[in-house]
Amino acid sequence: MTDLTPQQKIEIYRFMRLNRGAEDRLVNLYRQGKVVGGLYRSLGQEATSVGSAYALRKGDIVGPLIRNLGSVFVMGYSPRDVFTQYMARVTSPSGGKDSNLHFGTPERGLVSPISMLGSLVAVMAGIALGARLLRKPIVAMTYIGDGGMSTGAFHEGFNFAAVQKLPLIVIAENNGWAYSTPLRKQTAARCLADKAQAYGVPGESVDGNDALAVYDATRRAAARARDGDGPTLIEAVTYRMKGHAEHDAQAYVPKEELEDWKRRDPIERYTQVLVASGAATGEDLAAVDRAVAAELDSDVEFAEKCPFPPPGDALKNVYAGDAAEIEAAAFRRLR
Repeated sequence: MTDLTPQQKIEIYRFMRLNRGAEDRLVNLYRQGKVVGGLYRSLGQEATSVGSAYALRKGDIVGPLIRNLGSVFVMGYSPRDVFTQYMARVTSPSGGKDSNLHFGTPERGLVSPISMLGSLVAVMAGIALGARLLRKPIVAMTYIGDGGMSTGAFHEGFNFAAVQKLPLIVIAENNGWAYSTPLRKQTAARCLADKAQAYGVPGESVDGNDALAVYDATRRAAARARDGDGPTLIEAVTYRMKGHAEHDAQAYVPKEELEDWKRRDPIERYTQVLVASGAATGEDLAAVDRAVAAELDSDVEFAEKCPFPPPGDALKNVYAGDAAEIEAAAFRRLR
């Protein structure tokens, strides 16, 4: 049973709205040619990202994937950070050097995603081990897709965490498709949480479109981790209601399947829960919607006015040394 106050439940709603609204704005920017690189939406998966990250404490560390925008917002980053990042502006968290959600610092509770799926599990296991050696009572958490769970990197990282009993939570987002490959064609398992048994750790399957269910499951896993009982694998059964990326028309998905999942929209479901339980009124949520829309409009305007980084910044914060000296040495070698 959740321990959240009505105000906290409304805050979860705000983060979910921020998640979806920011991506809606990014779609428009992408179609205008203002997004540098690809756009990978989390439409339909907001409850998993927000509910899991919201269950952590200050000081815990999250390693998101490219669809965990909601987690990024919960950990304290703003839409302004995200818009400037996708648009490669000089004010972005990466200084215009990268795109998508490839940014973060452990000091702010966020580790940058790694595009090679599964690799982040080992990284977060290492962070959990380092924290334990430093006697810091933190929990590390990361995500993996159903396809990513079939990689060797996932196995190695999670097996190490299990053997070492590290304070790690892995959220397995079972959204039905590994790009265009359905679950049944890339694993014989029908419940990803069952895979936890092979590592000797607890596994739990939850409705990934139910923000409170995800929150509760993550809260339990975090308590186990803090008590020294090791990692937990949580399967969040959800759905990706857009293609792998914005350029993917999702033609491989049966239309009736997509329509069925649209009826389980996590934000609409959560809205009904809040109103029915008395945690919020329709006007309360409408006020949140207006505030979110105003924030997003302001941050898009800010991002569009920001300049691109000067070419001379290309070598800054790339090598362990002064960029000018490295550049000069490189030219000397070419002569």
